[in-house]
Amino acid sequence: MDKAILEEARRLAGEYTPLKRDCGRYCQHACCQTDEDGQGGVFLFPGEAEGYERCGWARVETGDMAGEKTPMLVCEGTCPREERPLGCRIFPLTAETDGETMDVRLDIRARPLCPLVKSGVKGLDRRFVENVKRALRLMAQDPEGLAFLKKWEDMEKEYDFRL
Repeated sequence: MDKAILEEARRLAGEYTPLKRDCGRYCQHACCQTDEDGQGGVFLFPGEAEGYERCGWARVETGDMAGEKTPMLVCEGTCPREERPLGCRIFPLTAETDGETMDVRLDIRARPLCPLVKSGVKGLDRRFVENVKRALRLMAQDPEGLAFLKKWEDMEKEYDFRL
């Protein structure tokens, strides 16, 4: 993975948030919490795992993404905001590809966690949406990034509901 692409995508996606204020106040930061069994986390984009191997607020584990072992970050519920992984920075959005174009839509897995899904993509800060699109389109320019985004989409197909 081209590190410059990854860093620029992280910068773009971290510039704005879904709302113009802290959206975590609505849900007590539900997307930052593990479940009752301590399971859950965010899958790390290619090249991100090395940056979290020694962080004191989270641990890198391996999860199953579309049948493949993939690094994921499991945090303790709070983190330095500027250190969030790309998957956290884009939430509750995800990539949607059709082979030719890259767009965004609400992540299927956000439905039980995020009260913002009720308003749809149009309910999110438009600057956030546009920057996430730019970040994901940038990631798709790298072969590893594109493969990861396709694997992410395949994983979402395992869920039996759509937004």
